[in-house]
Amino acid sequence: MLSTTSMSAEIRSIGYIDRLVPSACFSDRNGVQSMVIGIDPRVDFACKLLLGSPDHPAITIHFLNAVLGGAPKIAQVQILNPIAGKRFDEDKLSILDILATDDHSRLIDIEIQTTLAAGLAERLTYYAASQLVEQLGEGESYRVLRPSIGICILDALLFRDSGSLHLDFQLRSKTGERLTDCLQIHLLQLPKYMPEADNDVPSDPIRQWMHFFRFAGTSTLEELHRTLPDPVFTEAIGVLEMIAKNPEERRFYESRLKMQRDEEARLVAAREQGVEQGEAIGRVRVLQSLAGVEESAVEQLRSKSLDELSAMEANLKQQLRDRG
Repeated sequence: MLSTTSMSAEIRSIGYIDRLVPSACFSDRNGVQSMVIGIDPRVDFACKLLLGSPDHPAITIHFLNAVLGGAPKIAQVQILNPIAGKRFDEDKLSILDILATDDHSRLIDIEIQTTLAAGLAERLTYYAASQLVEQLGEGESYRVLRPSIGICILDALLFRDSGSLHLDFQLRSKTGERLTDCLQIHLLQLPKYMPEADNDVPSDPIRQWMHFFRFAGTSTLEELHRTLPDPVFTEAIGVLEMIAKNPEERRFYESRLKMQRDEEARLVAAREQGVEQGEAIGRVRVLQSLAGVEESAVEQLRSKSLDELSAMEANLKQQLRDRG
């Protein structure tokens, strides 16, 4: 155990344009230069080095106490899947979730997501449940089960209508009685966070972490130190600076950033294609109705490509013209 001491507009809307800022210096009105680190903690590799490093337990402990409310307070944490050594390879980078256990024997999985992948809620549930089930060996008592906690830092909105920055899902009745604390999922929706008025220090630890994840990549060092004066954030800023200055770490950071950009662009394209397909399906069904033919089921039409739908649309239009 370690102890503490069209597409471009759509792309901007899902939040990755502000992850492209390189290290740069800016001058204030008095000509004093301040540097932007240019390393975004929302990139999974950076997040792993921040929250999943045995060299920086204080950062992980502070984050976990912020998310889990400090009841019971965590004083020690062990990272179960650190990136070991000074070299990184594709095998080590293939799984960038952070697996940890605390001094209350709770099992914790931390991940960061920058896109709203299909089935995200179900996947989070599956991972947390698997982490719970895998604790028991044959013949062991259920009493030995320790809480399995999943934490997802999400740079997207899964619950758009919720006003909460932090959603805490546990097994409770409709009237609020908790069945058990053995299964928990915590969701931080970063886009819900808005900075304090007049750039004041965020009012509580969870807001401080959300500010860090949203703005560390584009803020100057002076802004970060002023807005997040807690020593743990000075250490976290130092981790980002280390990534920026270390050629190997910077190379892997850029590699993961590129992968995230590509995935986000792919999802935008798929979403746009889905809109086009939906509109084409609507036109085909209207034309089928006007032509007096049986309307195809929506599910049947969804299996067709845009070219096939366009051909159906052209054929139906020709049928209507031929009727004169």
